Amino acid sequence: MTKMRKLINFQLYNTTIMRKIYIFIIALLLLAPENVVFAQEGGEFSVKAQVRPRYEYNHGGILPLREKDDPISFISNRARLSLGYDNGFLSMGLSGQDISVWGQKPQIDNAANFTLNEAWVKLTNNDWFLQLGRQSLSYDDDRILGTLDWHQAGRWHDALRMGFDKKEHRLHLILAYNQTPKSPRQGSFYEFGGQPYKLMQTFHYLYNGTENLTASFLLMNLGFQGGDEVKPSINQMQTVGTHLTYNLNALGLTGSLYYQMGKTATELDLSAYMIALKGQYKFTPTFSAALGIDYLSGDDHTNKKFTAFNPLYGTHHKFYGAMDYFYASPFGNYGLVDIYGSLIFKPDNKLTIDLTYHNFSTQQPVKVNGDEKNGLGSEIDLTVTYPIRPYITLQGGYSMMFGTDAFFTIKGGTKDRMQNWMFVTLNVNPTIFKAKF
Repeated sequence: MTKMRKLINFQLYNTTIMRKIYIFIIALLLLAPENVVFAQEGGEFSVKAQVRPRYEYNHGGILPLREKDDPISFISNRARLSLGYDNGFLSMGLSGQDISVWGQKPQIDNAANFTLNEAWVKLTNNDWFLQLGRQSLSYDDDRILGTLDWHQAGRWHDALRMGFDKKEHRLHLILAYNQTPKSPRQGSFYEFGGQPYKLMQTFHYLYNGTENLTASFLLMNLGFQGGDEVKPSINQMQTVGTHLTYNLNALGLTGSLYYQMGKTATELDLSAYMIALKGQYKFTPTFSAALGIDYLSGDDHTNKKFTAFNPLYGTHHKFYGAMDYFYASPFGNYGLVDIYGSLIFKPDNKLTIDLTYHNFSTQQPVKVNGDEKNGLGSEIDLTVTYPIRPYITLQGGYSMMFGTDAFFTIKGGTKDRMQNWMFVTLNVNPTIFKAKF
């Protein structure tokens, strides 16, 4: 017993010593002369921090309330610390975050909650680059690949990205391969993995050669694990499409067209599509209006192919209503038609008021009491944004959904309850340290 106590005390002593050594090293790096710490090459080092608490009152968002359901009120928080380094040839990004709801964690918490949402290295030579590691992928308007920054956790991929960036042309190739830790005898069957796909190859080209027009082309292949450990297989799905923007004076036009083929993750033959069109006109410096439509195919159940389009890893909260009923949460394979209009007011240089109306319907009919219906109802979203400082933004919003019988058949809940949602968030995101050496 005495030997055991001595061993424990020795280990605790060593742990304390090591902690002091780590603190000393960090202090030395921060306080040492620049030409000593960074003697290899010059560059820029930055430290950024983000604290983003968000209050939400959910009275039917995501899941509509049933007759006896109670609403929920809570505060979630993102705490993120990011380190960056760039010397022109080598750049690195390292970002960790803690996501929680106020009251979720005990005052004394030993759980490992800190997660890396970025950890990448990038090499650049002239206009060519290679970026490797954990990174967010954002292309075009975030419809297919987006950062999902609205969600407190965000979205990232473990991938290799390479290509070249020029003013007129940008070409990217993204490769990813996911696997869970296993012994050599267990093979490469991807079971219970963190990512929704096992492999990905994505090609993206952007043309920005004129002042008014940009055009992009996307080709993505996703491989989903199929079969079992005895007889594994890979179901491969392809998404191909284009995104266009055109600006003429006060008028801005955008359009997207995508088609999906191959196999779904459940081994179904796939043939699906989506179309998105939007026009926005700036009447005065303080007032603009937008009108658009998103049309995503659903499964028609009439042929051998699955025909419901999957918008994959985009930022769905940005497009299909702030209450996140569609694609941000499950609602079947009916497809979606979203006709919307927005009024945007900017009474001063800071304040922005956005009022958006959505009229939702399914692309494929929903059976309601023996009848086939498409109309889902209307959602009204009001968002107010006010930047207090360049690194401090206050934002709030209120939304209401006026659902039909078809809507409540798909999503559950009852039309006898008011379905609404509100939020208030403060985003503090300063650069707390930046130095060139």
